Amino acid sequence: MGVQELADLSRSGSGSGRDGRAAVDKAMSLLTSFGQEAYSGVGVSELARRSGLSKSTAFRILGMLERNHAVERVGSDYRLGSELHNLGGRVYAPQHSTVRDVLTPFLADLYEATRQTVHLAVLHGPDVLYINKLYGHRTVASPSRVGGRVPAHCTAVGKALLAYSGQDSEELIGSNLAARTSKTITDIGRLRAELAQIRRTGVAFDNEESRDGLVCVGGVVTGAGSRPVAAFSVSGQVSRYAPAAAEPALRRVCMAASRALSASQVALAS
Repeated sequence: MGVQELADLSRSGSGSGRDGRAAVDKAMSLLTSFGQEAYSGVGVSELARRSGLSKSTAFRILGMLERNHAVERVGSDYRLGSELHNLGGRVYAPQHSTVRDVLTPFLADLYEATRQTVHLAVLHGPDVLYINKLYGHRTVASPSRVGGRVPAHCTAVGKALLAYSGQDSEELIGSNLAARTSKTITDIGRLRAELAQIRRTGVAFDNEESRDGLVCVGGVVTGAGSRPVAAFSVSGQVSRYAPAAAEPALRRVCMAASRALSASQVALAS
């Protein structure tokens, strides 16, 4: 949406002196109102109802968003447009796709060795970003999804990456640790102690800290110069999976993956 369009929309409001930020709020309210129908499409009246806007205002904003390819028409309905996909792809570092491509074969090796749900993740601010995930027919309920983010302090991949990041954990995630379950670590001192333990043992655990009933073991993957780049994890249902049993396979795969990632980064740099 252009600056002039925002200004026009603001002036066309209720006359209450709303500025351009109010127009952005309206546009964002509409975009987040699509929900699960972002691809199939939603009608103007329903979008207006969900976003708390009048139908005429919703129609006007949707027209501006359509001209900028943020939404597109599907008959008389609207759905999210291609420009949002393009913008979303720029949120994350471009090297993540390279990391995913290099490490996915090793993620497959980890799945073959454990037959449990396995993840590949990187740090993104205070969260972990899942860039790949493999699972079999016996899946487990998990907060992870490819492209999704979860607070780092309550996941095995996140704690493994925090432990080897070389930065103080509070610099990365702050001291206010949100609880996902009753077992989530919310005390920064306790988290520091656990990160120190991870550095001694080389593996991290999630003991029902991100979701009740889900347990996980994670290990870091390093790149050139032994810099932590990503992490693998193996997760399963607490009633039928012991994370420690996956440790040997996890360590073996992390070492092999680290060698391959380092070699690929050196090759790219030369």
